[in-house]
Amino acid sequence: MTANTTSIRYIKAHNQGIATLLAFALLPISGFATDIYIPSLPDMAGAIQVSNVQVQLTLSIFLISYGISQLFIGSVLDSFGRYKISLYALLIFAVASIVIATTHNIYLIYFMRVIHGVTVGAIVVAKRAYFVDLFEGDQLKHYLSLFSIIWSTGPIVAPFIGGYLQTAFGWESNFYFLAGFAVVFAVLEIIFSGETLRHFTDFQLKKITGIYAEMIKTTSFTLGIVMLGLAYCMVMVYNMTGPFIIEHHLNFSPVVAGYSSLFLGFAWMVGGFIGKATINKPFFRRLMINSLLQVAFVVLMIVSLNFVSNLWSLIFFAFIIHVGAGYTFNNYFTFCLSKFPKNAGIAGGLTGGFTYVIVSLLSYGVVNLIPAKDERNLSYSYLVMILLSVLVMFIISRIRKKEVVL
Repeated sequence: MTANTTSIRYIKAHNQGIATLLAFALLPISGFATDIYIPSLPDMAGAIQVSNVQVQLTLSIFLISYGISQLFIGSVLDSFGRYKISLYALLIFAVASIVIATTHNIYLIYFMRVIHGVTVGAIVVAKRAYFVDLFEGDQLKHYLSLFSIIWSTGPIVAPFIGGYLQTAFGWESNFYFLAGFAVVFAVLEIIFSGETLRHFTDFQLKKITGIYAEMIKTTSFTLGIVMLGLAYCMVMVYNMTGPFIIEHHLNFSPVVAGYSSLFLGFAWMVGGFIGKATINKPFFRRLMINSLLQVAFVVLMIVSLNFVSNLWSLIFFAFIIHVGAGYTFNNYFTFCLSKFPKNAGIAGGLTGGFTYVIVSLLSYGVVNLIPAKDERNLSYSYLVMILLSVLVMFIISRIRKKEVVL
């Protein structure tokens, strides 16, 4: 079963440039859906009269639903196309955002965040596949290496906007902004975009299951996804704990928390640019050096807390660690997405899906094990994830040596 190709509105050649810009612009929507209300987390908890952990769970629920949806949405997109599914997802996302803004029921908010996760999963996987559909060779590699850089504009811009919206209009305004964002892009998609998939895959469960199994059995692909999850988890743990440390422990405003998140979002982008600049260097060697540098800086962060602990020291060390995380993510994201070009939707879905499942479970677990209290607890959280990254890199090195012997 596939889409009826006779009724498909394909993208027009003269609109491809604008459609490509729209595809890039929608890649950060997952970052916007999480980061824009980060400065509002403390106020949101107070307004809804729930605990900090309960409001932090809205982030984890989004991440896990976003991740799980990507595991399955790729096969749907490969069988029924990209355009209509992503368009409908934008409109549903807008409605869910308005519901969140108009309710103070935490359980309804949880449900709407599930809707957010599923719709954002459809949008992002469709737009990743857009590039694989239309481009190939060095041009495709170039575009794929830009993904994590473009995505990082979300964590940079969203908390900055969210901090001001929170101060001026309250936490609800963040979700009204998300609704407006989705509606504007839905209109632009209707005007300029269209379908890019030319060869539709039969939606046969047995065949699709076989493709999934082949990808998962590819050790380099699977371990690459684990590295992606660990890299982004460092950012997410800060997102879940940073505002509470800055606003409650250090007694700064939500605007300062927003600026801090903006600066750390820039760190992720710097890591992406360094990753793109070193893309032709030996893959494993450069990533192992990056992991060891992260270990060195997190140890230095822990030692420095005996002498200084303030906003500047927090942001300084977090910035360096996030640069390393962005570097890891850029390299492995390009690697994983280009691994199976014939099944771009499924590969993109598996990559994003498992990444966010890892991030949601690990980040929530770390935050509960090491609560958001101060800079020292954050440094311990970083240490746990960086050591796990080094362990995975060690496993990768052992596998590489066995492959060479064979």
